Amino acid sequence: MALLDALARLAPELGIALSAAHVHHGLSAHADAWATFCATECAARNLPLTVHRVRIERAGGESLEATARAERYAALATVDADVIALAHHADDQAETMLLQLMRGAGPPGLAAMPAQRSPGAGPALLRPFLMLPRTVIDAYVQARGLAWVDDESNADLSVKRNFIRHDIAPRLAQAFPGYPATLARAAAHQAEAAQLADDLAQHDAGTLATRDDHSGLTLDRAALAALYGRAPYRARNVFRWFLRQHGLRAPSTSRLAAMLDQLALASADARVRLRHSGVEIGFHRGRVVVHAPAVAPFAIAWHGESALALPHGSLEFSPCVGGGLARTSVAADIVTVRSRAGGERLRTAPGRPARSLKRLMQEAAIPFWQRDCLPLVFCADALALVPGIGIDPAFEAGPDTPGYSVHWRPT
Repeated sequence: MALLDALARLAPELGIALSAAHVHHGLSAHADAWATFCATECAARNLPLTVHRVRIERAGGESLEATARAERYAALATVDADVIALAHHADDQAETMLLQLMRGAGPPGLAAMPAQRSPGAGPALLRPFLMLPRTVIDAYVQARGLAWVDDESNADLSVKRNFIRHDIAPRLAQAFPGYPATLARAAAHQAEAAQLADDLAQHDAGTLATRDDHSGLTLDRAALAALYGRAPYRARNVFRWFLRQHGLRAPSTSRLAAMLDQLALASADARVRLRHSGVEIGFHRGRVVVHAPAVAPFAIAWHGESALALPHGSLEFSPCVGGGLARTSVAADIVTVRSRAGGERLRTAPGRPARSLKRLMQEAAIPFWQRDCLPLVFCADALALVPGIGIDPAFEAGPDTPGYSVHWRPT
């Protein structure tokens, strides 16, 4: 409310179009009343308000607070604005730093919340109160006679942040006057240290990392192994950076060491598949790659849809003439889209013998993790087409003959 009031007063002077967004988590019996309160306060200031309702469904092992926070930021990323101002203050920053310290976090975690951040999608985030202690904000609220709402969950001491706020912070404030601002400054120092580590990681990645259409960002396995043997701390740093570039959380210290041991010490032809944060990390042609986990076998009948939803992608059928999957073949046989089972063979040229699909995929440089996802189109029990590989001439539309152009769109 202090932030809303201050920005409403400053908006004309700053020349900004101000609006408000409220995320309705639905976790409290008072949640509807809070949304009504926000609407009343915004109407009194002639400010437009959007209410974003989210569903909180906890994944295994995640706290309710972490899940709600993730959903809240996902909702804010959809707001039609250039910048979103958030009201986190120095006491919040101090609590976050203490929580991260007790988790054994390094500089990125101890940096706590950035004063400003530009996510990959959605508005930039700005925290103008981050260096202000709560006492200053309370004084402003009292001086302005502002109304506010207390979330009753803030009194739940089973939540670690609340435990720090109610039991630890008052003792720290008594022994170290002004402690929130001190820890907020320390967090800013950690943010600089984290940036230096990132700069070093990008320097090291200059000789390790490349991007390609199949695999995205990858690391040279041999170069990573050499760096790990020469300077393990730099290898750990660049690998953490690599995971962040893929939008993945950093593993624990012990897990990170185990992952690097397997990646750096494995033989060049080893088949390494490390599961982490919903993906797999392994090798392809001497590179460390991040890819989707293997999919379960599938077989789905096609009934003429323009697009068929499949695990890890969509198979699109576009009408065409003079090529593609002949419509006569489609009309004559049951068409099924299946995953690879092994041993399939495909004829790709007239008068030539059918060749091993495995060999054809290798020649097409299709990474091994994409091979199980790649959909195979069967007419009856005959393999007719594999997108990106070829089509059996027996099922191909001839000149001036209607057919279907088939494209695989992996996710």
